Amino acid sequence: MTAPASDLHAALRASTPKVAAIGTYIVDVLGRPVSELPVGQSTRLLDEIRLTAAGTAGGTAVDLARLGAQVTAVASIGTDLAGDFLLLALQQDGIDTTNIVRRDAVQTSATILPIHPDGSRPAWHVPGANMLFTAADVPDAVLDGADAVHLGGLTALPGIDGEPAGALLAQARAAGAITTADCLGVRGDDPAALLASVLPHVDLFMPNDGEALAITGATDPIAAARELRDLGAATVIVKCGPDGAVVADADGVRAIPGFAVEPVVDTTGCGDAFCAGVIVARCAGWPVDDAARLGCATGALNVRALGSDAGARDVDEALVFLAAAAAGATA
Repeated sequence: MTAPASDLHAALRASTPKVAAIGTYIVDVLGRPVSELPVGQSTRLLDEIRLTAAGTAGGTAVDLARLGAQVTAVASIGTDLAGDFLLLALQQDGIDTTNIVRRDAVQTSATILPIHPDGSRPAWHVPGANMLFTAADVPDAVLDGADAVHLGGLTALPGIDGEPAGALLAQARAAGAITTADCLGVRGDDPAALLASVLPHVDLFMPNDGEALAITGATDPIAAARELRDLGAATVIVKCGPDGAVVADADGVRAIPGFAVEPVVDTTGCGDAFCAGVIVARCAGWPVDDAARLGCATGALNVRALGSDAGARDVDEALVFLAAAAAGATA
């Protein structure tokens, strides 16, 4: 039985979980609004251009820190100016960057995102140093001392995908951590086979609906959630954008409604913010459905401005939005 909202909120405010955010760290260069690309040497004026820390580990790390977690970043970046910026951006949010490995002769992963007026986000992407990330870059002390370990970028990290990723999460779980994972798109000829050695060690697998369908070949998120759980994840939460999420666990499959937000400025990083909300809520002892509702709230907040760091500034803002949005959805 779900505890009263006041009790859940108090538990979240009192919680300061130690979370290791492992995997893809990216520098995003975003501009808006982009209705068309310039032709030749012509120029278009934009309202805003920003650089942010991003990626399904990096973006989630920033959101986790703002929601009150003590975050350790574990990643591979280049010895370039983009890497310098990424470290600075993470450190400004209080994230421990001592376990980020810097590599020569490879650039820091980066993405250019021309954001359309409706908030959608085509992209140009360079995988860069993420492609060289390996299990050897993850210290045992990080896995053994965390309340939660989030691995962001499954199927996009060739140095750890498959059995190495499974072994990392198994070690973290054996040490008492909640283990969570997300994708960064879906890569490889047989992603389901790649994930079959990872998901049995994952407490919460949180792909978006497009990724879930691509992995399983299913035609809808509910069927995809069931199939992903059959691959071994204890709980699967398929993120469905403004439609909310689908949760599949030992209690069955159900839909969690999303929250409408207007205007939608930029959808970049909403999935990362969702994951952060779920992780801090589960660390605070929230039931999974309530955690998914908080994830819907933190994801929704992220559409209000440009960049993956546009979400909740702190846990109180997330909780106030959740309460107001839930009341509106119920009315």
